[in-house]
Amino acid sequence: MGEAPAYSKYVAEFVGTYLLVFTVGCNVLKGDGVWAATSIACVLMVSIYALGGVSGANFNPAVSLTLAASGYLDWVEAGIYICVQVVAGIAAGFSYALLLGTAFNCGPTAGFTWISAGVAELLYTFMLCFVVLNVACSEKSGNCPNQFYGLAIGFVIVAGGYGAGLVSGGCFNPAVAIGIDTSSVMGDKFKFWGMSMAYTGFELLGALIASGMHRIVRPKEYGMDGNAMVSNLTSEFLGTFFLVTTVCFNVYEGSKSGAWSIAASLMGMIYALGNVSGAHFNPAVTVAIVLSGRGVMAGGVVTALAYITVQILGGIAAALVVTFTVGHSHGFGPVGTSSWGQVAVAEIMFTFVLCFVVLSVATVEKPLKDMFGLAIGSCVTVGGLAVGALSGGSLNPAVSFGLDTANAVKGGVWMNCLVYSAFEFAGACVAAAVFFGTHPSEYNKGVKALRMADTYGSMSES
Repeated sequence: MGEAPAYSKYVAEFVGTYLLVFTVGCNVLKGDGVWAATSIACVLMVSIYALGGVSGANFNPAVSLTLAASGYLDWVEAGIYICVQVVAGIAAGFSYALLLGTAFNCGPTAGFTWISAGVAELLYTFMLCFVVLNVACSEKSGNCPNQFYGLAIGFVIVAGGYGAGLVSGGCFNPAVAIGIDTSSVMGDKFKFWGMSMAYTGFELLGALIASGMHRIVRPKEYGMDGNAMVSNLTSEFLGTFFLVTTVCFNVYEGSKSGAWSIAASLMGMIYALGNVSGAHFNPAVTVAIVLSGRGVMAGGVVTALAYITVQILGGIAAALVVTFTVGHSHGFGPVGTSSWGQVAVAEIMFTFVLCFVVLSVATVEKPLKDMFGLAIGSCVTVGGLAVGALSGGSLNPAVSFGLDTANAVKGGVWMNCLVYSAFEFAGACVAAAVFFGTHPSEYNKGVKALRMADTYGSMSES
């Protein structure tokens, strides 16, 4: 077969962006509110898998900008892509408006300012672009090629749509924002080119920051030596930060799909950073890995303590950012009439599930190649839905410290995170013990010195 003509890339970008924005509009105007973000995430995911081999499946000016800034896309090509994407977004906006006889505005949801909405857009556009760079571009550092790239990228929309979407509407894409804003001429509150320009500014800033952080976590991609520990600790901070950010947006704003959204954020960041730091993002996971003999990392206990410290700081930073973005915090402790005994069982049981799955799918001699992120992330869906009504389903000391500290800053009492963390560490200890009982051959084969990152492909030489 001969080489495809150049225009096929632009057609692919138009089609993918058009489908994305058209799906957004239909969901907002007529869709099921509970499943809207999942519908949008899935159309992005399937379009990436369908058209990634043609154009790279950007479908987003922010993604094209981050790829160009990182050297993965020619600047002229990026400019053409961006123009095509914006035109496709506007065409899709008028298409759903004509189909449904109405349109809607781009802007903050009721009760929030444009600054709050802008912060939400910046955070999750950063996350989207950062995941793209890590799962679709990072060949030199061993994270590509893979089969999970579309899943990881698409489900950033699930992560951001259910929580931050309650603040900003959840665009994370200038073509979406401009398409919505322009087509609002067909609604009763026309704001032509209004808020979409502010959204675009925040989104493009998020894209540029993502490019910068990618250089820190994967210096090998840019021909730099870097420092492995700096890359590892930065990865642990970022992964924990976005996990707890997603927790806070969902909890604070009363999302009906919190566990699903939080699981998606964990899955996406695990796929993005698994072969950098091991993608623990949870002090309990780090403890389980070390206790099981799978985590004899360079520096041993000192490195594990550094991981735990950075994870807790990332959780606290995330909770404070969200608290000041939305203007309030949320109490942390037993939910409703739940007793501390019920909380203990809930947190121990489902932290055990999370840590045991991590050990079983990611630290064994033959780890899962493409499904490890989905398996680990799904533990949050399991625990969040099963015991969220009892303990809140923290399952992570970084989450516990973050929520409790933010609540204390707003005048609440700081203490429950210590009790929750004790339960969560207990679950980690049980996971390590059960793993030894279920996987004795892993120890007999002498692979106990492997750390989680080594099973993905160590960055220790980067």
